[in-house]
Amino acid sequence: MSKALVKSSSQGGSGVVPAVCSFFIPGVGQLVNGETDKAIGVFAVAAITGASFLGAIPLIGGVAGLIYGATWLYGVGDAYIQGRKK
Repeated sequence: MSKALVKSSSQGGSGVVPAVCSFFIPGVGQLVNGETDKAIGVFAVAAITGASFLGAIPLIGGVAGLIYGATWLYGVGDAYIQGRKK
């Protein structure tokens, strides 16, 4: 993958841009950080659990909502932390 989206800096980035990207669309922050495989995984889990939450029976929908929320938090936090390291 092209590293055009990855900020090149010897002292590390701020991590805010990837975190904001992941805030709106889970997985995009990982993509901005250059972690394509992780981005696909976070996006896939968020998409599947989000769809399950909207169309499932009440008990399973609640569990899917919790998993979506945990995935969303993980995506934002991981994008920020990895952005700071780069």
